[in-house]
Formats: sequence, C-alpha cells, structure tokens
Amino acid sequence: MNLRPRQRQPFSGFTKAEVEKMEQLIMESNEQALDEDFFKRLARVFNRSSNRAGKPILKWTEIQSWFQKEQQKRPEQTSLDAAEIFPVVPEALTQNKTTENLKMPEGEKGQDISRLEFEARSSKDGAWYDVDTFLSHRFLRSGDIEVYVRYVGFGAEEDEWVNVRNDVRERSVAFEHSECQKVKAGDLVVCFQERQDQARYYDAHVIDIQRRLHDIRGCRCLFLIRYDHDNAQERVPLRRLCCRPNMLAQLENN
Repeated sequence: MNLRPRQRQPFSGFTKAEVEKMEQLIMESNEQALDEDFFKRLARVFNRSSNRAGKPILKWTEIQSWFQKEQQKRPEQTSLDAAEIFPVVPEALTQNKTTENLKMPEGEKGQDISRLEFEARSSKDGAWYDVDTFLSHRFLRSGDIEVYVRYVGFGAEEDEWVNVRNDVRERSVAFEHSECQKVKAGDLVVCFQERQDQARYYDAHVIDIQRRLHDIRGCRCLFLIRYDHDNAQERVPLRRLCCRPNMLAQLENN
C-alpha cells in the first residue's frame, strides 16, 4: 500500500529538519542524561542554520524541554523487528483471526515472520497504516499484548501503542487487474476511502460488482463496498482495493 495520510500535530515551534535532528539525537542518547552544554550547543547549531532564517531565535531551554517531554512519553526505544516481538506472543497471533494464514512449520516461525510486512490499526482514526518499526512491547493484566509502533512515512509524534490481537496483522496487498474476476460479493477487502478532508485505508466488504470489459487501461469493473467502521457504501474501481493475504493465497491457488 502507499502512504496513508494522517492528521498532523500542531506546529511545535521547531522546523521539520530540527525535529528530525532531535529525534535522531534522542534515539542515539539511549536514555542517557543530557547536560546543559549539550542543549546550548544544539541551540547554536539550529540558530545558525539557514532553515531558521526569518524565524524566532531558539532558547536552549526550549530544546531541553522538548527532550524532557519526549523522554517521558516514550518507552525504551529499542528497535525490534517482527521476528523479535512475535515469538513472545504466539497466543495473540493464533487468536488473531487476521493471521490465520500464518501457518508455518515448527522451527521456522521466527525466520518466516521476519520476512513479513505488517499493518496496524490506529486508535486515533481506526484506519490501517503500514508498520515501519516495532519499537517496544508490553504485557497487559488482561493477558493481551501491545506493541509500540512507528508508521511508514511518519515521525515519532505519531508513534502509538496498539493491541496485537485486534490491531496488528500481515500487510494487505493491492489487487492485480487480472484478479478482479475472482473477487466475490461478501469478500473482506481494504479500501482506500477518499474524502474531502482525508484519505485513509479501512476494512470493507464487497456488496455488489458491476462487471465491465477491460481495456488498455486495465480493469474497468466497479465494486459496491460497505465500510466496516461507519457502514457507508461507495462504488469504487479495483485500483482502490487491497486484499487480505489469505484471500491472495486463495486467488493464487485457483
């Protein structure tokens, strides 16, 4: 899938380049205490940069405050891949209906999972986003497991905890033009919902299909879908649909 837009946080007073630099530095610090001289040197570097031309001069205390807030709200930033996280949560995976297709031989699970790409459902808008990095994980009293994820194309301000069982699954895949004939009414798909103020990927079910002859541009069929999150219906072309990996396996076997 392509980049999935999300609403950004209000401007913090720092430029994008400054935030990216501070995010890099906070990751490299490994939670070590940073002294006053560090923040003063960084303030001098930022204030001399061409990116700050015409903008207010930064105070070193403003930079220190940013670092303190980030360190307080972040878990330990140890970048983990799926092979490191998911072997410790096999029960969550097996109970997650979206991962029923992940049936791997014993002794090869970690190796196979490490090759997979994942998507996660954000608690902020209920849409699905591609996972770039699993940063941490934690066990809840309920027995559920949550992972702290960073989304593809977004910075640390969008990192969040998501439930493994309900909100993490193998990445959806775009349909090929030749696969439209195998899509049936009732199928679960992931649809790119375009609205005036947003464009996001949501789960949906196919209600009806208007078959059309293909031309040089590819599939011209139209699919009536109903979004799971709000029950809204829309007729969309195949290019806006993605399929779940278990459905893709069925298509390849037919």
